[in-house]
Amino acid sequence: MMLNLKKGEWILVVFNFLVLMFTSVYYSNIKNYEFIIYIFVVVFFMALVLLTIRKTEFGYPILFGLNLWALLHLFGGIIHIGDGVLYGVQLIPIISNGDFTILRYDQALHFFGFMMTAFVAYHILKPHLIKTANMKLIYPLVVLISMGAGALNEVVEFLAVLALPKTGVGGYYNTGLDLVSNMLGAIFAVFVIYAKEKWKKK
Repeated sequence: MMLNLKKGEWILVVFNFLVLMFTSVYYSNIKNYEFIIYIFVVVFFMALVLLTIRKTEFGYPILFGLNLWALLHLFGGIIHIGDGVLYGVQLIPIISNGDFTILRYDQALHFFGFMMTAFVAYHILKPHLIKTANMKLIYPLVVLISMGAGALNEVVEFLAVLALPKTGVGGYYNTGLDLVSNMLGAIFAVFVIYAKEKWKKK
């Protein structure tokens, strides 16, 4: 089946293909099977977006955001800084207490990623909302959808821990901070959506 993609969408597809090829070769060479699993997850969701693009009609801001999320995720395990990789870097020294460290690259990426998930959820829901829909219920629903996707992400990480002898997933604090970051990203997205919708009505 030939994909009915616009020129800009094809550019994103080709760019993603090159990134996925490069990261697949890199992680295979260093035998980082955890990130190879993540690459398969990225490929799955990329295919899902492509096969439904003419129904969802995601705009370029959403497509670019999703692509940027995947790129930052895959390169987070490649770029080495000090004794570790970018994923473990503390971007802003808010709290520095072992596993309970804020703000790390990982947490910032979770914030961004599930902010984008909230944008996607609202974009899909919006055409099906009636004019009298109570947005005080819709906005929390968007946050919960994003948080649910974030919980699924943690399940994938847990499966990687069970399947592989060694991963960089981290412990309870890491999981908890990831979930909080997901929630904050989703809430931020809802405020952006609210402001945008209110501006449209002026």
